[in-house]
Amino acid sequence: MRPAVRGTMCTVLFFLTVVLLCSGTPALGQPRQRTGPRPRPTFADVRYGPHERNVLDFWKAQAHDPTPLVVFIHGGGFRAGSKERINAAWLREFLGAGVSVAAINYRFVTQAPLPAAHHDARRAIQFLRAKSAEWGLAPHRFGAYGGSAGAQLCMWLALHDDMANPDSDDPVERYSTRLTCVATMGGQTTMDLEWWKRHIPGYSRPHRSWHELFGSDDPAVIRRVVRDISALELASADDPPIFMTYSMRPDAKPPANPRRARGWRVHHVNFGIALKEKLDRLGVEAHLMYPGVHDLPYRSVPEFLIRKLTKGEDD
Repeated sequence: MRPAVRGTMCTVLFFLTVVLLCSGTPALGQPRQRTGPRPRPTFADVRYGPHERNVLDFWKAQAHDPTPLVVFIHGGGFRAGSKERINAAWLREFLGAGVSVAAINYRFVTQAPLPAAHHDARRAIQFLRAKSAEWGLAPHRFGAYGGSAGAQLCMWLALHDDMANPDSDDPVERYSTRLTCVATMGGQTTMDLEWWKRHIPGYSRPHRSWHELFGSDDPAVIRRVVRDISALELASADDPPIFMTYSMRPDAKPPANPRRARGWRVHHVNFGIALKEKLDRLGVEAHLMYPGVHDLPYRSVPEFLIRKLTKGEDD
């Protein structure tokens, strides 16, 4: 196969994988990746909080010294998905590079409205840091990645001010929530659906119930939650590096199929463009990958995370 053809096919396959990982819709759901056997977790279904979905799996990388950790947070529109959807090939790549891995579940909006899922993600990171000595982790080398709703949770952890509470009666809550780096796939960088109407091609009316998402129809309540969970609202100059991937070019036309077009809009590259522009102004390292972009220093989500967590590139 000629090099040019091989490169084109690799790019197509990569972005197809991104699309499959990112969605909260059935058409772009997160099927378990058929990439070989998934290694057995070192610890499975470890409870990190009181709810039945407050569980995580943990894989320990083989190493004599404490290892970095990367946390997978699944997508699914905050109403579906599972830690079981972790990409087996990426999991093996992380472990082979000496990076331990965790995958978490969190509450759906059908069980508790937003920001309950965010609070679960916060608790999971703090729990994992509390386990650092026991599980052989380097607490200052934590990263995270996820698609769609999972991307939102990753960005919230990375861009929010540290949520450690040193005065808490719960020792887990005293641990830091900040991340060293974060990678996202098809992430929505704001939950302000009015912003979506202005910036996402063809998005003319909300595709979700306000009450389902936020447990309220009160505009003041919704605005308050949106401000606290949206990356575009949270970004500041002290944020960690981010690597964002999307499956369409900025000038791409939506799919003709209405169902696919909905998923296309919900995961549109304009979300990433807006956040990158803001982070660029703040002087924060931000990388944005979509079809046709070839000049990035990283070729994939695992490469970015591994280099940031193991090579000291953020020092």
